[in-house]
Amino acid sequence: MSAKPKFAHVVYQTGKPQEMRDWYCAVLDGHVVYSDEALSFITFDDDHPRVALLHPPIPMQPKAPTTAAVHHTAYTFETIDDLLERYEELRDKGIRPAVCVAHGITTSMYYRDPDGNFVEMQIDRFADPDDATAYMRGPEYAADSVGPAFDPDELLAARRAGAGVEELSDRKWALQTERPPAIAVLLGAG
Repeated sequence: MSAKPKFAHVVYQTGKPQEMRDWYCAVLDGHVVYSDEALSFITFDDDHPRVALLHPPIPMQPKAPTTAAVHHTAYTFETIDDLLERYEELRDKGIRPAVCVAHGITTSMYYRDPDGNFVEMQIDRFADPDDATAYMRGPEYAADSVGPAFDPDELLAARRAGAGVEELSDRKWALQTERPPAIAVLLGAG
């Protein structure tokens, strides 16, 4: 059997280096470990860089919603309370999710960076990956593989009112309030 690689970092090419540096440092609670005229490296843990920005001194074309490219990167929190704490910190800085989705396997908040890339902040519903796979092979996921949108302030209020993680991780909670389909925002319409 061959050795398995470990994910190291993601690199974004950008024409907005300062905006992107500031945004990723805020969203990931990170800091710049190196920056020059062409590169910026950001980390938020004990590894060097987790997010790199390539910003050559040439004009860059903005990404369109129909550009074939990486759609998003995702970051997992240990608990729903950790996710909600980060949500509040970002909300208070004026950074709000573009859409929040009860996927069924995760509870996710999608943020859009200054270049239009999505960053997913999430918690896993299932501790065991086999349970997540079984859910994805089940009828609820087959009927709607994306899942319903939800309001993050409603999630926060429900949690503060004593709702449990299991209840809030179930799609039934998100379906209590009708919202436009999340897929429209994820595809760039919102």
